[in-house]
Amino acid sequence: MSVFTIGCHLSSAKGYLKMAQDAASIDGNTFQFFTRNPRGGKAKAIDPADVAAFHEFAAAHGITTFLAHAPYTMNPAAAKPETRQFAIELLTDDLMRMENTPGQLYNMHPGCHVDQGAETGIALIADALNQVLAPEQSTTLLLETMAGKGTEVGGRFEELAAIIDAVELDEKVGVCLDTCHVWDGGYDIAGDLDGVLEEFDRVIGLDRLRAIHLNDSKNPLGAHKDRHAPIGEGCIGFDALAAVTNHPALRDLPFFLETPQDDLSGWGREIAALRAAHVE
Repeated sequence: MSVFTIGCHLSSAKGYLKMAQDAASIDGNTFQFFTRNPRGGKAKAIDPADVAAFHEFAAAHGITTFLAHAPYTMNPAAAKPETRQFAIELLTDDLMRMENTPGQLYNMHPGCHVDQGAETGIALIADALNQVLAPEQSTTLLLETMAGKGTEVGGRFEELAAIIDAVELDEKVGVCLDTCHVWDGGYDIAGDLDGVLEEFDRVIGLDRLRAIHLNDSKNPLGAHKDRHAPIGEGCIGFDALAAVTNHPALRDLPFFLETPQDDLSGWGREIAALRAAHVE
């Protein structure tokens, strides 16, 4: 019997153990967090005692996976060389820090080409990844599907495939599919989930898909906006999102809620509803 792995985005301010405890308190068995302030800047030092306590708690509570999220302001596709260099330094530091908790997932927004054109953006992102990925790393870096807002790269599956094709250590790279983003990008996961996944498989390969950001959307299909809504309160709807968690090609992946909630109890209610709708 497969385990339904679901959690939400949590604050990393108090360390790994606290995040695992918060996840378990709402019946979550995974979690996501920002590696540093989402606007970039210096990351907090990792406490080995906290990591050891986390591993012990996680093992006792069935938590095997988590997703670390890069700051969303980082832009390896920027036109300015210093902005690209900052992204490369940040990625290098984050991936080094990830080795304190081996074998986990690290997610990033690919970047924005800022009117240089998608092709240039793709080449710059791949170049950055070729500088930061190392053969000895145990972390899998995930490129997130985007909504195609502004000059975002990754709003089409073809763009993510092109980045991966240009990465030398491509075995270290996967994809995180965000339900709100693909919906806003024009992929009808509510009306034709099978069709969307067949397209993903044809263009990128389902073997690359390693995590799901499970979010409803405040916008209609193809809006290219990227505004998350609580599960069941948006344009995608509860039934369609529950179907995502039950789909044979997706059900064994970890699911991460990034929905707007005031506190843990809000995500607790979403997790409870999705667990109730999950077919064993």
